[in-house]
Amino acid sequence: MSGKQAKLLTSYMVAATIRHVRRKRYPARDTVMILLSVKAGLRAGEISKLTWPMVLDANGKIGKVIELHDIAAKKLHGRTIPINPYLKKALYRLHRQQKKPSDGNIILSERGESMLPSSVAKWFKGIYAELSFGGCSSHSGRRSFVTKAARTIHLVGGSLVDVQQLAGHRSLETTQAYIEGDSRIKHKLVALM
Repeated sequence: MSGKQAKLLTSYMVAATIRHVRRKRYPARDTVMILLSVKAGLRAGEISKLTWPMVLDANGKIGKVIELHDIAAKKLHGRTIPINPYLKKALYRLHRQQKKPSDGNIILSERGESMLPSSVAKWFKGIYAELSFGGCSSHSGRRSFVTKAARTIHLVGGSLVDVQQLAGHRSLETTQAYIEGDSRIKHKLVALM
């Protein structure tokens, strides 16, 4: 998407995408891919490099956080991301389906090999094309995650720095570039002044 940012996903679009992939050949894997994007804000490359040890606790169960190691993150900038409850359930189902592996990549191709970042990006593009979600790409879930986090962080007493850290950005300016404004909110704000 040269010169344009990926389109944000609405709650309806996310739900429609999850319903759509549940009818596909690999529903457990595909659901996890969608949720890693929209509920953890991972990039296509991070999704492809995410391994079970990064999400399992010491007892071999799905933990409370994703420990995204430097090797899996862009510019070797790893981070810790709390696991959303919906994502946790989806990871649990996939983990059971894959016969509870303790290592190896989470997202596997049809041949059982780890998917390349370009394959993950292509997969997202194909799914959104099937749904006629024009302008959406593998980055849409990430942008949606960052925007939603920025709009709601004040509810839990946080700041944009917390959103920056969840996104794995080195600068707050990069995080701010992800956040899309909302004209409805702007109208409400101006009406209060």
